[in-house]
Amino acid sequence: QNHSAASYRVAVCNEIGAGTRREPPRAFAFYRKAASLGDTSAMYKLGMVLLSGGLGQPINLREAVAWLRRAAEQADEDNPHSLHELGLLHENPDSQIVPYDPLYAKDLFTKAAQLGYTQSQYKLGQCYEYGSLACSVDPRRSIGWYTRAAEKGDAEAELALSGWYLTGSDAVLKQSDSEAYLWARRAANKGLSKAEYAVGYYAEIGIGVKQDIELAKRWYMRAAAQGNKRAMNRLTELKRMGNRRGVTARPTRQQAKDECVVC
Repeated sequence: QNHSAASYRVAVCNEIGAGTRREPPRAFAFYRKAASLGDTSAMYKLGMVLLSGGLGQPINLREAVAWLRRAAEQADEDNPHSLHELGLLHENPDSQIVPYDPLYAKDLFTKAAQLGYTQSQYKLGQCYEYGSLACSVDPRRSIGWYTRAAEKGDAEAELALSGWYLTGSDAVLKQSDSEAYLWARRAANKGLSKAEYAVGYYAEIGIGVKQDIELAKRWYMRAAAQGNKRAMNRLTELKRMGNRRGVTARPTRQQAKDECVVC
């Protein structure tokens, strides 16, 4: 009766209505019971519920952070989530919940990333690309973390890798149009609108794929259907030009960033 994993399963069933009717208050009670018995997943869940006011519960920031910290202390490969969530809280300079501490946030993201959490791996890729969270700009580390996340299918990381391959990095990554296109295409196939725009852009210019205005338009239309403003603008411009080639020069890495081709 007091088994933590069993209590957690009962909580999940009551939350989603699996084998029983959905009862948010009962689900919350069993999450609390499982957390009190030491179940890491329940601690994380309880923290997130109290942070957001889920399951019909009032927001309780102090208790939420306490449960996330307890879950973080027990983090492992199956339960790295709390490390990442605490990192997000500590990286926010406007946080009213915990002290602003970018160094500690970086440490939390690193621990989660080392446990294989893709969101943290992508986050560190960004930190080392742009020099945020007290990280120095380090292309090798940025590419390394992006690669680990991308290899697990993280669409944002796949698109970020596309950006690195677009221009390459001296002594770190050889420039490759084909790799730039393929990584963007992987992300686009998952429905990431920014990647759909990038693939359209690559097709319009002829980067990693034969120049094809019609193919570019199809990808722009997919991105535009998700509300991507840049894709809408390109479609408007192509229509104005009568589908003639609109973009003539391949972007530098900085231009790609400025124009958000791969961001």
